[in-house]
Amino acid sequence: MKVKNIACIGAGFVGGPTMAVIALKCPEIRVTVLDSNEHKINLWNNTVDKLPVYEPGLAEIIEEVRDKNLFFSTDIKNTIDQAEMIFMAVNTPTKIEGEGKGYAADLSNIEKCAREISKYSNSDKIVIEKSTLPVRTAEKVKQILNQSNKKIHFEVLSNPEFLAEGTAINDLFKSDRVIIGGDNTKSGRVAIEKLKKIYQRWIPSNKILITNVWSSELSKLVSNAMLAQRISSINSISSICERTGADIIEISKAVGMDKRIGPEFLKPSIGFGGSCFKKDILNLVYIARTYDLNEVADYWEGVIQINKFQTDRVSDKVEEFLNGDLSKNTISILGWAFKKNTNDSRESASIQVALNTLIKGGSIRIYDPMVSIEKIYNDINTGLQNKNFSIAKINKLMSKVKAYKGIYNTIKDSNLLIVCTEWDEFKTMDWDEIYQLMKDPKTIIDGRNILNKEDLIKRGFKIYSIGQVWKKLKFQ
Repeated sequence: MKVKNIACIGAGFVGGPTMAVIALKCPEIRVTVLDSNEHKINLWNNTVDKLPVYEPGLAEIIEEVRDKNLFFSTDIKNTIDQAEMIFMAVNTPTKIEGEGKGYAADLSNIEKCAREISKYSNSDKIVIEKSTLPVRTAEKVKQILNQSNKKIHFEVLSNPEFLAEGTAINDLFKSDRVIIGGDNTKSGRVAIEKLKKIYQRWIPSNKILITNVWSSELSKLVSNAMLAQRISSINSISSICERTGADIIEISKAVGMDKRIGPEFLKPSIGFGGSCFKKDILNLVYIARTYDLNEVADYWEGVIQINKFQTDRVSDKVEEFLNGDLSKNTISILGWAFKKNTNDSRESASIQVALNTLIKGGSIRIYDPMVSIEKIYNDINTGLQNKNFSIAKINKLMSKVKAYKGIYNTIKDSNLLIVCTEWDEFKTMDWDEIYQLMKDPKTIIDGRNILNKEDLIKRGFKIYSIGQVWKKLKFQ
């Protein structure tokens, strides 16, 4: 039987874009994205310039297929009942309590999905894990699905996403690979083939990899861990460069020309962020410790520690360049998203830099072209709450935070400017105007190495770039 109705539980960064592309490429299939958050669903059904997820190219696809064969709904009961294939694309954050606290993935959202699918299903279903999950989660999903007394067959597949925020639509159109993990049984092979045929509408068959369920689940964790490892590796070398006089940009280019290594993910920064890297590495650490592989766990935990070291190291530069006294200085932060072309600020290094600066006494001004002012304030407030500060202290620190909609309003009267996100507009700012707007010592920290250092020095700025030493600059 052909798949005519697809449901996806979860209308976030994965579910929304993925289902939009499936609807575009498979116009004969009705695709419905579900979420219990009515506000989020209303945003998806609103004008395309107010979508809850910002991805280049997404608005155009939504405009073309929405209300034709792509729908956004809170009607979980009827949508699940009608669907032959159901994707689970809900958030799986790191646990904050219980066994595995601080490391293991919180599977409560996945378990809730499975219970709802079991409850509202009246016919056989193919259930697909799209969320990033620890290995052997499918066993737990199957147990929950089969708890009902209905004579229904559920086939569980693993189909992890490999989307990079900011390039998600291009990643979906031109995937490096699509992994489908399933059981090597008659029903398992049938389910795999049905999902494979959907992807074959636009993905070459040689890029669709069939594995067992456990390999598919673990592949996503390992991929993110490897990518994060590269970022931490190059960032660790940046600190050596600053001590020795080597140039991290030259080193990155030289190392990246080795075809065994390649140039990707070798750009120094203030640290990696986003919803996946830290969470997935911690999950991998927990899995390793569960099997008494403590040396493996220590190795991967080191990647997280290097990332924190890099962010703290750059934060410390703020204090160093302002002579150890932040109380009389204003610091502007350009960029709040964890990288350009996304409105996602989860685990953004900007947040930690802001918190470190506030706690040390500085006042901060913040601008990002896509992250809302409300989200910026909420991120800082949540970060301060997580440090267990009193309400009075949180309110006092929050009074020293201002977020703006424009670059130049943000920079006005600042003593130090930090570029935290590599937005293209930061490369073409009017530096003559900025020089007039800033107060001494007119210092710039280029946390992404995207600015023209020589030009800024000639204009009179003091500038620090990660992994580079400029002899003309003495922060005294």
